[in-house]
Amino acid sequence: MQLTLDGISKRVGPDQWLYEMSLAPRARAVTVLLGATQAGKTSLMRIMAGLDRPSHGRVQVDGRDVTGMPVRERNVAMVYQQFINYPSLNVADNIASPLKLRGEKNVGQRVRELARRLHIDMFLDRLPAELSGGQQQRVALARALAKGAPLMLLDEPLVNLDYKLREELREELTQLFATTDSTVVYATTEPGEALLLGGYTAVLDAGELLQYGPTAEVFHAPSSLRVARAFSDPPMNLIAAEAASLGVKLDAGPQLSVPLPAAASKALTIGVRASALRVQRREGDVALEGRVELAEISGSDTFVHVATCVGEVVAQLPGVHYFDLGASITLFVAPLQVYVFDAAGALLVAPARAGER
Repeated sequence: MQLTLDGISKRVGPDQWLYEMSLAPRARAVTVLLGATQAGKTSLMRIMAGLDRPSHGRVQVDGRDVTGMPVRERNVAMVYQQFINYPSLNVADNIASPLKLRGEKNVGQRVRELARRLHIDMFLDRLPAELSGGQQQRVALARALAKGAPLMLLDEPLVNLDYKLREELREELTQLFATTDSTVVYATTEPGEALLLGGYTAVLDAGELLQYGPTAEVFHAPSSLRVARAFSDPPMNLIAAEAASLGVKLDAGPQLSVPLPAAASKALTIGVRASALRVQRREGDVALEGRVELAEISGSDTFVHVATCVGEVVAQLPGVHYFDLGASITLFVAPLQVYVFDAAGALLVAPARAGER
């Protein structure tokens, strides 16, 4: 299925929920809708599914205008944050229902395979009411995958699961999506989830489509400050700066040797990802002196909040480290690992990636 949104927008009363946008998710691939809460992800998905009609614009499927076609006439599978199952059917029959409607063979084997991959194979004889919320969500997810619809819409389907299970299912879903011919659209607020799922990413903010492209390209070359903010966790460190004779001069801070375009504005903003800051010096690094304000251990990383002459920055250090509050610390960054945005917030310079000049 080739889904195309052509100049669609959505207005509800005096509120503009979606501003005019055009988007054609890559067929038979995963497109991630990435954005904070109220960015417009669910509103956009409802239009894709046919649950809502856009105020303006057209929805096309394989070149056919389906803007006014109700959802019951479309072959779409959708999973919401809130699980929806048939309460009178056990787990096995819930998952099997779309397979039986299509008259497929080997239904039991397919049900067991999906249940095993979603860690619910031990619950096949139970009713949904006998399961926890997270288990019921996995049943709904298995049923959507079993349907094999050409368009599969998943609206933050893992948000209600515990951290460890969420991590496991992300990897399973990546493999499951790779074996399907469906066009998958997956909404999330988490940049890490978008990176893990790969494919393509559309970044949304306050009802606007900011950027769409291969996930790695959007992450490494955000077109604007707004995209950089949305696609960074922890948030990208943003530092005021200005163009200088040999590169970029940080306000109240050091100078970085960063090649700028000839037409660069005087006022600039430097972006530094938390993972680009280190406590070990390398050749060519620039130093930022500061004091530790907070140190958080999360998983296998330590996030250190540091007050410096250019403002507070956050460094993401691999491993578990302990710092005394108020202790002096020196952070290092390579000039070629910073982003440069102009006065309007547009990207001017992005770090070179491995294999690129």
